[in-house]
Amino acid sequence: MKYDILQQAEQLLLAVKMQQSTSDLVKTLAEDVTTTLLEQLDTDTKKKTFWINIYNAYYQILRQEGHIKPQIYRSRLLVIAGKQYSLDDVEHGILRKNKFKYGLGLLPSLFVVPRLKKLAVDRVDYRIHFALNCGAVSCPPIAFYKSSNLEAQLDMATQSFLEAETEWDEHKKVVGVTALFKWFYADFGGEAGIRKIYKQQLDQDLTGFTIRYREYSWEDDLSNFSE
Repeated sequence: MKYDILQQAEQLLLAVKMQQSTSDLVKTLAEDVTTTLLEQLDTDTKKKTFWINIYNAYYQILRQEGHIKPQIYRSRLLVIAGKQYSLDDVEHGILRKNKFKYGLGLLPSLFVVPRLKKLAVDRVDYRIHFALNCGAVSCPPIAFYKSSNLEAQLDMATQSFLEAETEWDEHKKVVGVTALFKWFYADFGGEAGIRKIYKQQLDQDLTGFTIRYREYSWEDDLSNFSE
């Protein structure tokens, strides 16, 4: 049977959810199958599916192992196909196409690891920000993403998150939105892009509203899986 790396990532995430041992799955994913990794993740859809599931699974695993913030993001503690990666490598190197973590989405990363360039998506999809979970109260819940249904799943994740995290003040004409929009401003297309997203995803017209960015709660909320 052909080794299916997408299935391995999903099984790892399921084991995390079910609080089962992940050691065998982690070992399998760590094996030197670089060719298989590049061959099987040959579209943006497959790349996003795999790396979102990997990020969400490994964040939970690393926290269970006692790793703490902010080192948990920077340290290369993930071994995939014989190579070491950090959570930041996955998010900002691969899924955000080598963008600087703190540059509001406006700046490229100063130091690009060659293999991250090869593995990176061709086009940044802003919806990943509503799929990646870093174990905090303000993070989106963890879902199981499948390449066969990724578009619908990411749309649903975006809609659900925005509905839950948006505060409306009709009297003052102010809308409170997630701080993710501020941190990754350019990923969303700036303020015009944010307004467009609300129209597309929630059919909400922000014309006349002032956008305010809400405080992000970093309080732990581990194992927050969607139903």
